[in-house]
Amino acid sequence: MNSDSSSKKTLQYRAFGFVVVALLMVLSVPVCAQRTITLPQAIKNALQQRKQIQAGKSNEVIRRLQTEALYRKYWPQINLAYSYMYNPILQTSILPIGVFNPAYPADATKSIQFGTKWSQAAGLTVNQPLIDVAINRQLNEAKLQQRVAAAAQAQTEYQLGFDVAAVYIDIALQDAKVRSATADTIRTRISYQLLLNRYEQQRLLKSELNKARINHNNALQQYRNAVSKLIEDKVYLLFLTGETGVDQTDFLVDTVFVNHTAWSFSDVRPATLNIPELQQLQLNGDFAALQTKTEKAKYLPTVSMKGFVGANQYTNNFDPIAANTWFGLSYVGIDLKYPLLSGEHKHNRVLQLEMQSGQYYQQKEDRAAEYDKDALLAKLNMIRVQSEMETQMENRALSIESIAIFQDRVAEGQESAVSLNLEEASLQVLDAAYQSNRMQYWLYLLDYLKATGNLELLWKH
Repeated sequence: MNSDSSSKKTLQYRAFGFVVVALLMVLSVPVCAQRTITLPQAIKNALQQRKQIQAGKSNEVIRRLQTEALYRKYWPQINLAYSYMYNPILQTSILPIGVFNPAYPADATKSIQFGTKWSQAAGLTVNQPLIDVAINRQLNEAKLQQRVAAAAQAQTEYQLGFDVAAVYIDIALQDAKVRSATADTIRTRISYQLLLNRYEQQRLLKSELNKARINHNNALQQYRNAVSKLIEDKVYLLFLTGETGVDQTDFLVDTVFVNHTAWSFSDVRPATLNIPELQQLQLNGDFAALQTKTEKAKYLPTVSMKGFVGANQYTNNFDPIAANTWFGLSYVGIDLKYPLLSGEHKHNRVLQLEMQSGQYYQQKEDRAAEYDKDALLAKLNMIRVQSEMETQMENRALSIESIAIFQDRVAEGQESAVSLNLEEASLQVLDAAYQSNRMQYWLYLLDYLKATGNLELLWKH
């Protein structure tokens, strides 16, 4: 009879604790229709809304337009020129008149003014490049600059994707932590009610009741901390995706994704060529090497076809349309230029660019080695943490089972409160360690995916 009565009281205490704590959870979190945000959706929103990403895309467009403009250097260059001049002092030259007229001595000269007071000229000049290696080098540089800009943009998006994925996964883990903290709070509340009943029956010391109360208070605080961190993470995710306002934090994330995809990414193949930072360093090295060729091309000959058609007018009075005063002029020819001295130190400039190119390639090698090291360390840490989590999960299940037994035995007076309090405290420590390891595992996994060039698998999975 006493056993049945104790069992009923145990059930009553558990039901009471569940109702009280569940009501507490409901009142502490706003209830409304919640939307679910997936990781691909969060990444897409961040890429569309972040101003830094938009600025990077504008830079890509600018580079493309600059490249298109360089093609016009191959087009014919046409110039139309016109001038009307008044010459107050005419040019005077000395002519050897003895050469033209035998009546004068052979060395006889005379000063003669050339030109007229008024003159005007109009003409059309056309220049068509035929051979100009420098233009081709500039065009190749512009194309490579487009790729550099695209790689820089990809690196910015890659890092943004990493940041969004990190906080997204943290939200999912914090959501699980809130649920776990809720269950812990309900369980410690039941334990406290059991011991409170024994204390009221004067069958328990106040110190043991206080320990049970401490365990329950700790569980409540862990719940509050978990809820606070969850809201904090949601606010940060909204910031990354371009949304604002705490009132927007009532959304869910895809916890199924976090619970079922972690292990499948632990053995992805390294793809360091997909890392935008390494691509950017490679392209910067290639660009400096191309600039070296461009610098050398400045000293190569250029060939172009040049033509002119126009007319000049010379009059002593202001009369722009005077008859028989216009004289036509035209020519077509090949223009060859071969620079000999340019006033620049070619060797130093070329050497500088060659050293700069080598620096980029060396930086790429160092960063690639660093990524390999990060991937290896992340993989080792993942294996270690995974092993710890498996042990903790087993111990946690055993501890929960023991607490349930202790609760029944305490209610029946067959067990002391000390064992129950110790087991509750031990489980709280174990839960904290497990949640910490779970978070660490995902952080190591993110580092591993980032270091192997497979980060995009998260939102393309």
